Formats: sequence, C-alpha cells, structure tokens
Amino acid sequence: MTASASAAGRTDGPDRLPAARLALDAHTWKEIAHLLLNLPVSLLGFTYVFTVVLVSGVLTVTVVGLPLLAVCLLGARQLGKLERARARALLGLWVEEPTPLPIARGGGPVQRLWLALKDPVGWRTLLYDLIRLPWGVLTFAVVLVSLFVLWPVLPFVARGLANADRAMVRGLLSPSDELERRIAELESDRGVVVDTAAADLRRIERDLHDGAQARLVNLAMGLGLAKEKLLEDPDTAAAMVAEAHGEVKLALQELRDLARGIHPAVLTDRGLDAALSSVASRCTVPVRVTADLPARPAAAIEGIAYFTVSELLQNISKHSGARTASVEVWRSEDRLLIQVLDDGRGGARLDGGSGMRGLADRLGAVDGLFVVDSPEGGPTVVTAELPWRDRAGTD
Repeated sequence: MTASASAAGRTDGPDRLPAARLALDAHTWKEIAHLLLNLPVSLLGFTYVFTVVLVSGVLTVTVVGLPLLAVCLLGARQLGKLERARARALLGLWVEEPTPLPIARGGGPVQRLWLALKDPVGWRTLLYDLIRLPWGVLTFAVVLVSLFVLWPVLPFVARGLANADRAMVRGLLSPSDELERRIAELESDRGVVVDTAAADLRRIERDLHDGAQARLVNLAMGLGLAKEKLLEDPDTAAAMVAEAHGEVKLALQELRDLARGIHPAVLTDRGLDAALSSVASRCTVPVRVTADLPARPAAAIEGIAYFTVSELLQNISKHSGARTASVEVWRSEDRLLIQVLDDGRGGARLDGGSGMRGLADRLGAVDGLFVVDSPEGGPTVVTAELPWRDRAGTD
C-alpha cells in the first residue's frame, strides 16, 4: 500500500476529527439575544419615562396634568407586560401578570383617577425603565465585545448578566404575590357581600309585600266594612271583627318568622347552641344538635353560622329524603367548625341549585370554607369553617 493510500485511509477512518460546531447551546443564545436587545428596549422605556415625567410635571399646573399622568401609568403597565413576555421568551423566567386595575368599578371620575395614580405596578414599571438605560448600555457593550474577544467565557458572562436581569424583573415587574392575591380576594369578597346584602334586602321586601303587608291591607279593609255595618247589622260586624282578629294573629306570626329569618332573638339572648336547637326543632327530619363551644364567637360569625345551618336544614327538609340528621359545632384553635350530616339520597352539589353556591360565597367572604361530600345514594356531609373571632364586650 502506498503512503498516499495509507494517509487516505487514516482520514476516512474512525480517528477523523469531528466537524467544527458552535459550543453555545440554544439557551445561552437566547440570553445573549436578550442582553443585546436591552439597549434598544431600554432606550424606548427611558424615552417614555422621561416624556411622562417632563410633560406631566409641566402640565400639573393645569387640569390635564394628573389625568395625563394617570394615562401614562396605564401605558407603563403595557410596557411592563412586554418586558415580562420578553423575559419569558428569552430568559425562561415566568412572572405572573399583576391584577388588572378595577377601573370600570372605581366609582366616579375622581375615584378612577386616584385609583390609577396610586397604582404601584405602574410606578414600579416606570422605575424599572428609568434604571434600565445604563444597564442596557453596559450589557450591550460587554456582550458585543465578548462575542469577538472573550468567546471562551461568553456563556459564563451571559449567564451572570442574565441573572441580574432576572433579579430586576422579579423585583420590579412581578406582583407582590400575597398582597396582589389578597387584594383580588378582598375585591371579589366585597362584591359577594354587596350582592348577598342586596339579595337579602330584596327577599325581605318581597316577604313583607306579599305576606304581612297584603294581610294588613285586607285587615284594614275588613275593619272598615265592619265599622260601616256596626249599626245596621251588629252580628255581621262582630263576625267580621272576629275574622280580622284572626288576620292580625297570622300577620304577627309572619312578622315573627321574618324577624327570625333575619336574626332570631334566641341567638342574641342565648347563643348559638340554643338557636340551632330551635331551628332544628322546626326541621321535618329528626336532628341531633351537638355544640361544644367554650365561649360565644363574634356576633357576625355567630350569625353566619346560624344562617348556614338554617339553610342546610331547610335543604334537608325539602330535598334530601333523609330519615335522620345531625349538626355538630365546635372550635378548633382559631376556627369555628360546623358539620351537618344526613342519611338522605345524596347528590348535592355546589352548582345544584339548592343554595349551596350562595352559602359557599357567603363563607368565602369572611375567609371561611365550605365543602360538600354527597355521593349518589348518600350520606351527605357538609363541612363549613369560619374564622373564630372573640366576642367584643358582654351581651
């Protein structure tokens, strides 16, 4: 074999050098792209902030200054949204979007203006864009030089600079998780409380209009007719007065039932144990009530607990087909726990149209929990939790 043939064989054999390739992976290239884009993006953000501060500051002496600043803060939210999207795409950093401003529910124009002006998300985004310009110049220059001069250590340089970017995004563009979550919950709970109160007022108005009010109107008409017949036909007048007396008794009973549905006197006077025993005695199913409470909770918590059990017992009477039921109430550390059990047909759900969804919303408005376990065929176990709050003063 000739030398040239031998050399050709070594070139084509397994000892041939691998083809040249770039040593940087896709993730590193994404970080480099993000760092190079910092300069144009930071120029855009800094220009926006400088224009906002300058123009709004000059126009604050006029009526358009503060509204313009509010609009610019809303625009800053959109810049922050774009930066979070860029961080997700190029840095692999997932940052939750902040809660939208409830501008539509902010009341009048002044309230909406104040809501936008005190938006912490918009102000943090303006601060982020303000400090980004020198950082964008630095990262662009370092990465661009490293691409030609410091190639072997470029992945480490890019990772360090990208980590600093990640820290800035987390610190200034991410919502304060617990605070934002709590604000959203409180806004939702406030809406639930308002809707529940409005529904209760409508129910009371309807009960008064269709029940006691109508009965009292008939009573007044009957007494008027009896007055006219008092001299002409005393016997008929006496019968009409006796009938009116019965109407008065029925109207009083309806008013008592209505007052008991709002807030029973026994709950105020004797507490939750006696009130639950009273409502259980009116249930069509035999109910065993067990209450183990070392003291009385706050009046608001006591009222919600009573209302919850009352509604659940009404559901048992109307829908469950149960033979027996039980109610247990006890305190566990800083929680008031309620468990209502029946041996009925089961199948109860929060979306079943039996008022369960309303109870869950009512308890959720005060940081409570509402859990329904009701397989087909039963039994049904409903567990409710309420925060324990000590009763202020003595009743």
